[in-house]
Amino acid sequence: MKVSRVMLGALFALFASSVFAQSYPSKPVRVIVGFPPGGAADLLARVVADKLSASLGQPFVVENRPGAGGTIGADAVAKAAPDGYTLLLGVTASQTIAPAIYKALPYDAATAFRPVALVATIPVTLVVHPSVPANTVRELVAIAKAAPAPMQFASSGSGAIPHLAGELFQLSQGVKLQHVPYKGAPLAMSDLLSGRVQLMFDNLPTVLAHIRSGKLHALAVAGTKRARALPDLPTLAEAGVPNVEVGSWFGVLAPGGTSEAIVTTLSREIVKAVAADDAKARMDAMGAEPAYLPPEPFAALIRTETDKWAKLVKATGAQAD
Repeated sequence: MKVSRVMLGALFALFASSVFAQSYPSKPVRVIVGFPPGGAADLLARVVADKLSASLGQPFVVENRPGAGGTIGADAVAKAAPDGYTLLLGVTASQTIAPAIYKALPYDAATAFRPVALVATIPVTLVVHPSVPANTVRELVAIAKAAPAPMQFASSGSGAIPHLAGELFQLSQGVKLQHVPYKGAPLAMSDLLSGRVQLMFDNLPTVLAHIRSGKLHALAVAGTKRARALPDLPTLAEAGVPNVEVGSWFGVLAPGGTSEAIVTTLSREIVKAVAADDAKARMDAMGAEPAYLPPEPFAALIRTETDKWAKLVKATGAQAD
């Protein structure tokens, strides 16, 4: 009798989960972004949210909760009910760097989230204000070494990719730069465009229009390959700066404990979204590169990246400001 009750309970739970998944979503879904409007994470979240709204018949509403390298937004999702109605557009910084760079997080990054799908990768680009008389990375290094005071490099926040890219760069080149963190890429970009800070490593979508307009000068891509949007721009390795290889990935995550059925539904629709011609066109225009991964491979990527960034943070001595 006890075995039968256990079996009946399991069957009921499975049936209930299946019925719930079939009706999901039955109300609007929040997609939380841990960065301000206008940055790469925000732009990609809106591409995915628009496609999911159309395919699943309910609004997927982007909600920006910026600060602390994306961890404020991530914390909101970590504490949300695992019912599929609160999702995170997670990024490299919040999911794999934060555990190494923050002394204490209000959530366990390894267990608080359930990976749903990788959406895109984005090249990280080294840009300088036009007042900096450098046409190549080697010229920038020479200027930085000769400067009477450290040149300032902006970032979208401590622990974010732009921060660690700058730390790696100065470590590899033996130069001293002053890190100036901001609460998001738009604020950092505003000061870079005005010349208050001299340089920045940033995700390509944030800087692409300014590069094309001549308001910023791109020197290199900090990745293993050239960016599709800027095929003539060398990588740092090609420019004579090896071992500074960073990039950003962006993906959808749900709170830990979210059911397999809901994760499967979302992942199935996201792969369609990423493959859609209009979504690919929007990503191409901003300099992002579609890169879908289903839940398990995405989870494996997060584990690998977490280990990699922990080693890099230790090597650079980077800390959250």
